[in-house]
Amino acid sequence: MQTAYLILNTGDVLEGTFLTEATTTEGEVVFNTSMIGYQEVMTDPSYEGQLVTMTYPLIGNYGCNGDVKESDRFGAKALIVQTVSHYPDHPTSTHTLKQLAEKTKVPIIYGVDTRHLTKIIRTHPNVFGKISTNPDEKVTMTKIDPDVVKKVSVKDVQHNHSYSNRHPHIAVIDFGQKKSIIDALTAAGANVSLCPYHTTKTELDQLGIDGVVLSNGPGDPVDCLSLIPTVRKIADHYPSFGICLGHQLLALSYGMQTKKLVYGHRGGNHAVKSSITGKVYMTSQNHGYVVCEDTVTNEFDILFTNVNDQSIEGLQHKTKPVTSFQFHPEAHPGPTDTMHLIEAFVRDVAKKGAIVYA
Repeated sequence: MQTAYLILNTGDVLEGTFLTEATTTEGEVVFNTSMIGYQEVMTDPSYEGQLVTMTYPLIGNYGCNGDVKESDRFGAKALIVQTVSHYPDHPTSTHTLKQLAEKTKVPIIYGVDTRHLTKIIRTHPNVFGKISTNPDEKVTMTKIDPDVVKKVSVKDVQHNHSYSNRHPHIAVIDFGQKKSIIDALTAAGANVSLCPYHTTKTELDQLGIDGVVLSNGPGDPVDCLSLIPTVRKIADHYPSFGICLGHQLLALSYGMQTKKLVYGHRGGNHAVKSSITGKVYMTSQNHGYVVCEDTVTNEFDILFTNVNDQSIEGLQHKTKPVTSFQFHPEAHPGPTDTMHLIEAFVRDVAKKGAIVYA
């Protein structure tokens, strides 16, 4: 195996070993605190443009299988781990982490001091890095491609109609959606149409939909400002449910602002508190940006806040069926504490009634 170097724009150089074929790749360096879910991370379009550090030290111990994936292609640009399990033990495992990496073309380096790397990321905002066989290379990347949403979105409408016409028809606007969102909507009883990121209200009208989910996705929400007028038209006409990037775009469409966190929230153990009940939920998260609290308009109530840093985790319009969440209610990987939010959205779209999230 060949020596790998992770060169950071902070001036640090960390050494590891290529698990896969030696290659050079560059991206934003982020960390994920999940103990499980490495396969979902590798295939999640939200990680496009990022080199992901898994803070849990042993990765690959339960193997991989063909059913556990968030997309067929897109995901992390690379995975950085401390220790790789070469002999997974799980009844559903069909191949190893190395075999998955070779199949998905996601480079993996191991033997890296991920604890030290995580401390660097927590200390310095905007950490970018390059993985290479040459420790003297320089990091040139300073921002994720502003057209990254266009890259990961579907090109044409895809239908998943599992039920009769009596069931609600929900469009998912694909900014980089996870397959788990489609699965959760379908399990809740919805017919789903997956639509390209630039789909207009007129095109949704032609599909005959009842509600809209604005999906998660990669990159800076401000890079999608050209989509904001369309998002607002959709939200003014249809019951709308935003997740992660979709949440941020909904907020922007109503005049709010977003900001970049120092190191983001990524993992399956993030606690959020309901502003209605005071109950705390464990959630799955994957984002580097949040809605600025001081820009929330009086049209909206704050539904959830992050227990650790009090950032906004959920918004609900006071008079319209427009709701959005910074976390991932569909989980995968992570706890299912907030799955009821998706189920409530599908149920209330079907009833065409007021949607209340308590």
